[in-house]
Amino acid sequence: MLLRDLLQDIPVIEMHADPAMEISGVSYDSRSTCPGDLFIAIVGTVSDGHRFIPAAVEKGAAAVLCQRPPEGEIPYVLVEDSRYALAIAGRNFFGDPAGEMTMIGVTGTNGKTTTTYLIKHILETALGAKVGLIGTNCNMIGPEELPTERTTPESFELQKLFREMRDAGCTHIVMEVSSHSLVLERVAGIRFAVGIFTNLTQDHLDFHKDMDDYAAAKAKLFAVSDYAVLNSDDVYAPVMAAQARCPVFRFAIRDAAADLRAEHLELKPDGVAFDAVCGAQRQSIRLGIPGRFSVYNALGVISACLALGVSLGGCAQALSTARGVKGRVETVPTDGDYTILIDYSHTPDALENVLKTVRETCTGRVVAVFGCGGDRDRKKRPIMGRIGTELADFAIITSDNPRTEDPEAIIAEILTGVTAGKERYVAIPDRVSAIDYAITNHRPGDVIVLAGKGHETYQEINHVKHHMDEREIVADILERRKEK
Repeated sequence: MLLRDLLQDIPVIEMHADPAMEISGVSYDSRSTCPGDLFIAIVGTVSDGHRFIPAAVEKGAAAVLCQRPPEGEIPYVLVEDSRYALAIAGRNFFGDPAGEMTMIGVTGTNGKTTTTYLIKHILETALGAKVGLIGTNCNMIGPEELPTERTTPESFELQKLFREMRDAGCTHIVMEVSSHSLVLERVAGIRFAVGIFTNLTQDHLDFHKDMDDYAAAKAKLFAVSDYAVLNSDDVYAPVMAAQARCPVFRFAIRDAAADLRAEHLELKPDGVAFDAVCGAQRQSIRLGIPGRFSVYNALGVISACLALGVSLGGCAQALSTARGVKGRVETVPTDGDYTILIDYSHTPDALENVLKTVRETCTGRVVAVFGCGGDRDRKKRPIMGRIGTELADFAIITSDNPRTEDPEAIIAEILTGVTAGKERYVAIPDRVSAIDYAITNHRPGDVIVLAGKGHETYQEINHVKHHMDEREIVADILERRKEK
């Protein structure tokens, strides 16, 4: 590809390279640079890619795109924002595959993963579409699962994935759009047919300076969407609407003025049922995923799919056959009359939601096993401590992904928010031991919620991911109990 074609729609400050030069690839990590590449120097939070320009040149980079002039004689292109340039260069390099498909973006603190899975299921069931999915659990091309490292991949990898999905016959892409990806320009250059806002609660305040900054990041999605679907029961919905340059469709349980409302809610141990009311239309909805939050997820999904050409009846029929998502209120087998749930509730609001959901149908105690991740938002730790010990009958405070922090120091910060008596909780830093304690001391009718890890099958300690699958841990503990 010619350099000029790769730079199309990228604002260039200075051009110190031949626009007609041939570029064979794009790299932003000098370790993976190949001869003939355009090396893009990104300024990161930890390291500055400009430091690695000499290494990229040594690897054979044909030219450099950067925010500061490099030393030496290497041809270079000077831009104001190399992150944005990387996204647009990726789009150009792979031929704008997103422009050939219907793009659906989902943002919010909680509910993104379930929302993407349900939209995929409806579009495949009702329209016969082949749908690509990009998210926290995994990436999918139709039924094929691909592993993923982050909610939204880096922009160049994202564009490569789009091309693979389009070449595989995908007509629609539904993807989680994180606040990080919006701020760091990973989704720059993508136009979304529908953007969905689920909710906003405290999370990622290690990255965003406050909740207003967090909300402003999320709202960026609606400036690049053709249709906005908003949860109008959430206090941050007006912030999202203010950024929308498109029609806005609102869904709600409480807001009587919403375009789509849920009435006559039934919350059951095995799912939810309600009437979806949209104008003069009324349709019974049944979804086999329990919890009031599942009603909100369903409403957001229906709202988006109505915009994409699926009838209300078609949405209802598809949702009736939808299955839950791994690590989201996931039941695992036990050896007695108690229940173990695995859930990815790692934020205060998510933990509150899952514990309240369990409370609605639990005949015994609600037992919460939870912790907080290291090197992440420390402000939420005492809040998690208060919620976990107030809403559970008994809490076991343990490790999540400690990363580079001391697990006991994280637990100490969680405990500063605990107001319950000491008979209501125990701290066990080792997560396997914490799960063992919960199972060993269960009572009939208990529901044990293993919160925080969800779909993850590892625990990250000092930059190393150690295998840890809670399904396997539970099975091993139950097997040992059987042998005693």
